[in-house]
Amino acid sequence: MALRGVRVLELAGLAPSPLCGMILADFGAQVVRVDRCPRSAMNADVQGRGKRSLALDLKQGPGAAALRRLCRRADVLVEPFRHGVMEKLGLGPKVLLKENPKLIYARLTGFGQSGKYAKSAGHDINYLALSGVLSKLGRKDENPYAPVNLLADFAGGGVMCAMGIIMALYERTKSGKGQVVDASMVEGAAYLSSFLWKSQNLGLWNRLRGENLLDSGAPFYETYKTLDGKFMAVGAIEPQFYEQLVKGLGLDSDKLPNQLSFSDWPEMKKMFAAIFSKKTQAEWCRIFDGIDACVTPVLSLDEVALHEHNKERSSFIKNDQEEISPRPSPLLSRTPATPSPRRDPFIGEHTEEILLEFGFTKEEIAKLHSEKVIEFNKPKANL
Repeated sequence: MALRGVRVLELAGLAPSPLCGMILADFGAQVVRVDRCPRSAMNADVQGRGKRSLALDLKQGPGAAALRRLCRRADVLVEPFRHGVMEKLGLGPKVLLKENPKLIYARLTGFGQSGKYAKSAGHDINYLALSGVLSKLGRKDENPYAPVNLLADFAGGGVMCAMGIIMALYERTKSGKGQVVDASMVEGAAYLSSFLWKSQNLGLWNRLRGENLLDSGAPFYETYKTLDGKFMAVGAIEPQFYEQLVKGLGLDSDKLPNQLSFSDWPEMKKMFAAIFSKKTQAEWCRIFDGIDACVTPVLSLDEVALHEHNKERSSFIKNDQEEISPRPSPLLSRTPATPSPRRDPFIGEHTEEILLEFGFTKEEIAKLHSEKVIEFNKPKANL
């Protein structure tokens, strides 16, 4: 795989950093999740595919020293803590990069490593708000709304951080030097929204939120409820696609207002909604199947892996616990990702084997264990 041989240490955290680590693991990196010790009752990482777990207490001096030693042999460290936490532990980038100048030290936080909010708490909705993106999300006459925690946490955070790590690894092949990746979810979400910034002079966003072409204002870029309580998604922006949409709905375009007549959009939406409500989702799928009208069913998570297109591409995979999840993306033709089929690791499941790989002796491991700096959590065999 593309990242084969890359050693990654991922300090356990919430959603964004586990996604970053999973992306690296899916594409071949050896990812060690450094979990907190003593371990909590619940493992918050549901994106542990392909990782191994080392339970280590960084708050104890020997625990911090152990991580420093691990970092000397690592290529990448991913840390998700607020500004200053790692420095207090004696594990900041100045220390670790001095000991391993080739280390890629990735810092994934909400507000970044500088600025007024650098030490402040926050969540996806806060980062999205500060990025400007949240102001654009929502329907007419409603409050702005965050589309679950996908945009800032995962796209602006986890994915952008993984991209930064891969770019730093590539640069290292030329310079031989590591560097710090400062991944801010605010800035990541803002960067994702570059189209919003760069298209402001195109007239796409001149109207109030919820009244524009792409924000649910247009009748031809909307979701509609069907007879059986499901939904169809319509994205017929271009005239040729719009014409096919109108035909599929049984309407005559010559008897309708101009597609871009903003004042007629509210009534057009009511008309389209009434028509969609008279047939089931399956019936609408049959009508628009093979027609370039940009009309597709809104699939639930239970349905998506069974859809013909997704099945043909094997877009969803199962692990050995029969759990379904998306296949890694994008597809690489020569070195594709081959995600692990095994279940996610238990906290501390691989502590001993990881330390042995990184040069710790059995005596050193036993001492760390007796001092409760590390934990073992070997799964019991089912006899």
